[in-house]
Amino acid sequence: MQSIGNVIKKQICTFMAPRLRSIIEFLPQDLLAKTEEIRLRHSRPLILYWAGGESYLGKRGPTPSLREAYTVTGEDLERTLELICSYSLYACEEELRGGYLTIPGGHRVGVAGRVVIESGSIKTISNVSSLNFRIARQILGAGEKVLPFLFDRHAGRIYHTLVISPPQGGKTTLLRDLARLISNGVGILGQGGQKVGIVDERSEIAGCFQGVPQLDVGIRTDVLDACPKAEGIMMMLRSLSPQVIITDEIGRDEDVRALEDAVHVGVSVIASAHGSSLDEICRRPVLGLMLENNYFERLVFLSNSKGPGTLEMIVEGERGLPLYSARGGGE
Repeated sequence: MQSIGNVIKKQICTFMAPRLRSIIEFLPQDLLAKTEEIRLRHSRPLILYWAGGESYLGKRGPTPSLREAYTVTGEDLERTLELICSYSLYACEEELRGGYLTIPGGHRVGVAGRVVIESGSIKTISNVSSLNFRIARQILGAGEKVLPFLFDRHAGRIYHTLVISPPQGGKTTLLRDLARLISNGVGILGQGGQKVGIVDERSEIAGCFQGVPQLDVGIRTDVLDACPKAEGIMMMLRSLSPQVIITDEIGRDEDVRALEDAVHVGVSVIASAHGSSLDEICRRPVLGLMLENNYFERLVFLSNSKGPGTLEMIVEGERGLPLYSARGGGE
């Protein structure tokens, strides 16, 4: 697997305006290795972000001085957007409605600017004022510690599971690796792989580019990319016969109804939600109702305490019994 530094140089820099590319390509490897986002804002400094920190970027590399930081120009943004869209902004209009673009490697580029409304709906984004390159990171093995707690060995099925963490806490990384492990059929399951359906509304789990997953989500996995969760779950149930459905960041009423349908026909569900505690999740009307009705048999809590994706606790949903705690280990 390529290092993050090489990934950024080969997959990200290709889509940046020449002046930006020349800055990024010559950054120290240790800085590139921890990079999570590269932010381009019109008439603002070029900034690189990592977990818990940021750095201004100047023509000679990282700098603590705002005065020495490179100021992103309108030409930089225009040229970068042209490269991302292969010089056809119209071809990217569908993706732009969602506020992002996806490039090879599964990296997402968030877009901000003037939102164009047509017939009450977002048509596109024009006069782009900022771009955010979010680096797709696949951590193979991230789910190996969690999966044994999610598998019912007697019934040969995956428990309905909700993964809870604060923003950028590693939820999507865990979902992606769980999909890979379940789909491929790993030794800890003691059986062959299962058919997995991913409803990837924000193109983050599988990192699809032109419909093709750029990240490893397993050999028995089907992906509905950029598809609203509720509609996607129903499409999966009608035509793709999944044994497990995985989706990110549930919360709307229609999401719940679709998940209920999946549960009732015997399909296992693994989903995620933003939150820092069970109390916080329970205060949200839709998720609180799901927990009250014991839809989820396993609750997995992640945090940033030792970096994104730190496993804090795994709880049995119905009785609230801790199965694993970072302080005391597992059963």
